[in-house]
Amino acid sequence: MISNLEARVSRKLMLRIIPFVMLLYFVSFLDRVNVGFAAMTMNKAIGLSPTAFGFGGGLFFIGYFLFEVPSNLILHRVGARLWIARVMVTWGIVSAASAFVVGPNSFYALRFLLGVAEAGFFPGVILYLSLWFPTKQRAVAAAWFMAAAPISTALGSPLSGAIMQLPPILGLSDWQMLYIIEAVPAILLGFVVLKYMTDTPSKANWLQTDEREWLIAKLKAEADAKQSHAGHTAGALSALRDPRVLTLALIYFGTSAGLYTLGLWAPLIIRQYGFSVWETGLLAGIPSVLAVVAMILWARHSDRTEERTWHVVIPCVVACLGFIFAGRANTALLIILALVIVNIGISAAKAPLWAMPSMFLSGAGAAAGIAMINSIGNLGGFVGPFAIGWLKNVTGGYSAGLYVVGATLAVSAVVTLLLSRQSRQALATAGARQGH
Repeated sequence: MISNLEARVSRKLMLRIIPFVMLLYFVSFLDRVNVGFAAMTMNKAIGLSPTAFGFGGGLFFIGYFLFEVPSNLILHRVGARLWIARVMVTWGIVSAASAFVVGPNSFYALRFLLGVAEAGFFPGVILYLSLWFPTKQRAVAAAWFMAAAPISTALGSPLSGAIMQLPPILGLSDWQMLYIIEAVPAILLGFVVLKYMTDTPSKANWLQTDEREWLIAKLKAEADAKQSHAGHTAGALSALRDPRVLTLALIYFGTSAGLYTLGLWAPLIIRQYGFSVWETGLLAGIPSVLAVVAMILWARHSDRTEERTWHVVIPCVVACLGFIFAGRANTALLIILALVIVNIGISAAKAPLWAMPSMFLSGAGAAAGIAMINSIGNLGGFVGPFAIGWLKNVTGGYSAGLYVVGATLAVSAVVTLLLSRQSRQALATAGARQGH
């Protein structure tokens, strides 16, 4: 039974924290993937081939990879409020500057710098949620936060399509206007973060005294219990060496390859069937609406059953089959149906996956480990889009690249099962030692 006090705290956390971090991630994801819409006219304007576009689109994740762990460790030291504000203002400026690329090299440079600027945002918020939400609410909290990505696609796709139809203003073309208009909210929200965000429960004057004390005690009890378990990791260096961290990064690699393949290439894949920019935006948004519903329901089931492994494996398999289906689809209707399947699978896998690190990481170990999982895993965001572009140049179609991305999700499913088996064996061994 949930007490009245616990229910009150849970409701306040969900209403105060989740809508705001969702808004931040909505803007973040919009600024990452609007390049897919800009590409409709930008690629020709600045001379980008499909390979160059895929390579440049993926360079975001190289910058992200290099600066992710240092950024999250700084956040752990100075607090989420200050650091996330810095991240947002910086990426907004770089995103706006993308409107002024003039060729492949400047496109590469700005995509790399966007990754550097945004490094630390996603794992920083995941870490932030672990400082506020008790274990049994963590997957749902993460799911609502990450639902902003498909929502961003659902709402941002028609928005981007509409911006791309604006007449030239001040000599700026449609793709340049897209970058500038969608960068402004990030800069403004960076300053809002400084005013609105609270670093820790102890500073939450929006909670009543009994609510604040209950939450602090609950989180401390969970942390103490976790530290007493075998295999717990609290140090940053220990976390970076922990095989479980690297394994989770490999699992996340497949889901990232799938997610950013959709973000960068779905508009172009849909557009080949003769739709206008506006129609392409609407059609690209449909799969994301269904993905949000599946994501929340699946995370609730994962929290309720306290099971994570199969809640990651099953969606990864679904997404893999969706990519195979997309590679074989030859009509617009089948493509949209395939994208629905892929979106649901990828989105549903993410929340249970991100509930796993906090089961064995805390403190600086959590900051470093979560950042490492995200930084290595997000390299899938480089490999997936680049594979699509390169194989399209080689084969003339999208099918081969879609199969490759599907294979990365199959690997994610298999590795999740292996990690679960290894974890059970480690716990059994630890229990046997304590018995002696």
